[in-house]
Amino acid sequence: MELHERIEDYKTDSPRVSRFSEERFLLFLEDITAVFDGFKALDIEALGIGHNELRVIIGPNGAGKTTLCDVVSGKTRPATGRVYFEGRDITGMDETEIALMGIGRKFQTPAVFDSLTTYQNMELALPGRRRLWSNLYCKETKEERDRILGILERVGLLEVRDLEARYLSHGQRQWLAISTLILSDPKLLLVDEPAAGLTDSETALTAELLLELRGDHTIIVIEHDMDFVRRLDSFVTMLNEGKIMAEGTLSELQENEEVIEAYLGR
Repeated sequence: MELHERIEDYKTDSPRVSRFSEERFLLFLEDITAVFDGFKALDIEALGIGHNELRVIIGPNGAGKTTLCDVVSGKTRPATGRVYFEGRDITGMDETEIALMGIGRKFQTPAVFDSLTTYQNMELALPGRRRLWSNLYCKETKEERDRILGILERVGLLEVRDLEARYLSHGQRQWLAISTLILSDPKLLLVDEPAAGLTDSETALTAELLLELRGDHTIIVIEHDMDFVRRLDSFVTMLNEGKIMAEGTLSELQENEEVIEAYLGR
């Protein structure tokens, strides 16, 4: 399907015109622009992300990838347009409100506490714990402990649960950051460059983890590493100068002359 046809399809199924939009899309952006000092960093007519979909966003530096996540997470308020989550207009809500609705975000640099163990980082991520440091050493419930151990086993961190985070590899820190995000059970995960700085084996394991999580969550991955994108084997949206230039499989985008010229090269 050509991009202009997909945009028209998005518009037909948008929350503004279709009562079935919520059933088809978990997240929908409509006529979104973001402007900084007169520069239009984002200009998206329509973009829909399906339930339990893993969508990869690629594009050159300055293409608007991070700004897109900022708009969805509430960090940046768009100049125009609407953001819909589960059919609800969340445009203008603050980050905390949006997070509580079920949108979690992992930035490129893993946000973990070096002086705490892997397990303690997970404890602190339990709902209601982040604002109450005094609760860090409180006895967690059996259900909370089982959930933490289950997630750590799922991401391969069970054996290092008592190790301070400062001693984890970069890949393990990435997995811990994703694990703390999973603990809050978000419906949508925004994951920024998870493959950055990883070894080949860590990259492969991270791709496997994201593919496994897709069954329980909708995931948007921002990524530059095309080998990693290929491992994810998912639908790809390319941004350029704030606009959607192309969508499709990575193989399809690699045959697109505009994409080759603007980003992938020959």
